[in-house]
Amino acid sequence: MQLRRAGVADAAKLSLIGCATFIESFANDHDGDEVVRYLASDQSPDWYATQLADPAKAAWLVEEAVGCPVGYAMAIPAALPGTDAATDFELKRIYILSKWHGGGWGAKLFAAAEDEARARGAKRLVLSVYVENFPAQKFYAARGFETIGRWVFEGFDSSEDFILAKTL
Repeated sequence: MQLRRAGVADAAKLSLIGCATFIESFANDHDGDEVVRYLASDQSPDWYATQLADPAKAAWLVEEAVGCPVGYAMAIPAALPGTDAATDFELKRIYILSKWHGGGWGAKLFAAAEDEARARGAKRLVLSVYVENFPAQKFYAARGFETIGRWVFEGFDSSEDFILAKTL
């Protein structure tokens, strides 16, 4: 297994792992057609290529030794309500396929994003997490995050998220 910085050439890999982990995480409680529409736009290879080409954003990929993607994280200048892109860095996405849970790779992805935020001079690392995603909430609480607000995720059907922040 390896963790490495992702680049534009990795857009298809991030798209595949993004779609797979999103379905794995949310297929049980969101409308299937809405999820498919969301994934076709906000998890497409073109979407990732655009994100990865922006130097203000960063992404990391976890791969098996043979190069198959099993997890990833993406961080961006903060865009959540109640945050400030000048002082906050946002962990936009972090997912690992369930077969690889418990191996420490989520923590390594998180550490890469936290290190990136510090290197960019951010005062806080912020993120949003689905109000029903209790394992993720536990993961973030263990890393010092506190709830600072709520917002409605606008990718598809109405889905409320907590906004969390950690002072760096």
